[in-house]
Amino acid sequence: MTFRHQRMFGVRRGPPLVEAYIRMVTFDVAAGAYARFMGRYSEPLAVQFAELADLGAGHRALDVGCGPGALTARLVDALGAGAVSAIDPSPSFVEAVKARFPQVDAHCGVAEHLAFPVESFDFAFAQLVVHFMTDPVSGLREMARVTRPGGLVAACVWDHAGGRSPLTTFWRAVHDVTPGAPDQAEGAGAREGHLAELFEAAGLKNLQPTTLTVKVQFTTFADWWEPFTLGVGPAGAHVTQLDEGQRDVLQARCAQLLPTAPFAVAASAWCVRACA
Repeated sequence: MTFRHQRMFGVRRGPPLVEAYIRMVTFDVAAGAYARFMGRYSEPLAVQFAELADLGAGHRALDVGCGPGALTARLVDALGAGAVSAIDPSPSFVEAVKARFPQVDAHCGVAEHLAFPVESFDFAFAQLVVHFMTDPVSGLREMARVTRPGGLVAACVWDHAGGRSPLTTFWRAVHDVTPGAPDQAEGAGAREGHLAELFEAAGLKNLQPTTLTVKVQFTTFADWWEPFTLGVGPAGAHVTQLDEGQRDVLQARCAQLLPTAPFAVAASAWCVRACA
């Protein structure tokens, strides 16, 4: 995501450290890089997230901030490619979805300005996206607008503030070696109860908050560390702006904090489903 896309798909303006964090966001990367970095978590998360809806033949669904297609794939499995639309501000991600699912209506777009008529879908999902929206309330309100009355609007965000995200160990190491460095804990929806507050502010009703948890296995420390060097997201951007010595220090601290390989990383996401 370029800075232009950050402004479209970032978080609300906040304290200076949060603003610095926003400027570090980068998803203008190859889909394969994202898959190696976050895909190992988002793929199993998408399975659980899709199960929150009673998906069935005849329904239509929208995947907002689809990335390379982790959730899109689950929606296609349940509804068929012709019943799924997907948007993302990153052209490389949209092209990856088109290549994988030619019949899916995939195009560049942002949550705050959905190019669909009122009541176009039965379901609107936003997996790991709300904390990157410029205006989360407007984004959720737009999702409700394009969903039929009684349809489902659902979103989930990693629990960055509660220390249960896939990146918790990484950001702990960053803070150990660089006290005061910005992280993702202040992102919209990333702390307990905040995602539900955003849903309420967007006018959504019958909120059902829950938590989704996945576990990912790593055979070596290198298997865990290498994706952080690919420049994906705030964590990748942080690593790429370090010099070699600083990167070595951070890598060593991460190794100290993690268990001896092989090890597993559990990650939890706040999730809210509601009626449009």
